[in-house]
Amino acid sequence: MEVKEQLLNLKPYQPGKPIEEVKREYGLNKIVKLASNENPFGCSESAKEAIRQSLDSLAIYPDGYSTELRDKLTEHLGVDGSQIIFGNGSDEVISVISRALLSPGKNTVMATPTFPQYKHNAVIEGAEIREVELIDGHHNLDGMLKAIDENTRIVWVCSPNNPTGAYVDTEKLSSFISKVPKHVLIVVDEAYYEYVTEEDYPNTVQLLKDYPNLLVLRTFSKAYGLGGLRVGYGIGNSSFISKIEPAREPFNTNRVAQAAAVAALGDQTFIRDCIEKNKNGLQQFYRFCDQHQLAYYPSFGNFILIDFKRQGNDVFQYLLERGYIVRSGNALGFPTCVRITIGTEQQNNEIIALLSEMLAG
Repeated sequence: MEVKEQLLNLKPYQPGKPIEEVKREYGLNKIVKLASNENPFGCSESAKEAIRQSLDSLAIYPDGYSTELRDKLTEHLGVDGSQIIFGNGSDEVISVISRALLSPGKNTVMATPTFPQYKHNAVIEGAEIREVELIDGHHNLDGMLKAIDENTRIVWVCSPNNPTGAYVDTEKLSSFISKVPKHVLIVVDEAYYEYVTEEDYPNTVQLLKDYPNLLVLRTFSKAYGLGGLRVGYGIGNSSFISKIEPAREPFNTNRVAQAAAVAALGDQTFIRDCIEKNKNGLQQFYRFCDQHQLAYYPSFGNFILIDFKRQGNDVFQYLLERGYIVRSGNALGFPTCVRITIGTEQQNNEIIALLSEMLAG
């Protein structure tokens, strides 16, 4: 049987090794995973209680419109419910957008390196991919504007960018959006939105009022600690959202996930606590890098990309054999770097101690 030609050379997403497999392979009792930018402090206790209370309803299909969660988000964001589209993680919203807008003969513009699912979905839809190199870890917005033409359908801005952690400030983003042609959808991916507290970080939701070709992506997988339940969403123009809704799978967010997300959204004290701990954790890594004269990108997410001036795969393997799973920069476009998720204070101290031993050896 034949499949789409573009699928033949496209590799599926490769998750990290399962913790149990690493334990068996290296004879370890303890594994610390700092590879996928998950919240090391878990999720709100309110979310856990909501999950427990929803378990007796597992035989019933979820609300396909996510009404309760939609109402909670509209209140939280100050938007109309018709402006929101939900996904099985923001990954699925990316897929829905790509399915709705991209096709052979059309193109999409993005930074490189950045979150790989933008490119992945464009390949599946047979669209041309136009990548513009980062400048010192930041989006080259002028270069991205030059790459846009009459056949461009989507331009992607990941802010903070994964894997560098750099964000696009209010002035630069507003200027960029104002120059993008109206026929192009601007997707601002804010998966790490909650972690950014800088005053010049854009209020993208407010920009929606002036730019109907803008869509903002957010998720409950990062700061809210619900990665295992997969709830992401997009906020955009009501008319545009209604047009792409048919590309969304029915019942794509499950009953348990919806209940947990509603409860998590109501516990902003937990979020504020996680943000503060994350900032402290970043400082631990900054001090380590400065001590060892290692280059790094100042991060505004819950991860840090460090240049060890050696193969990222080697650093990854060194840590893996000692029970710490990180992300090699080889797969991220930074072959001499490693991306490390910010963990608890103890986890950070432990991995920093191992890295210090590696550098000393």
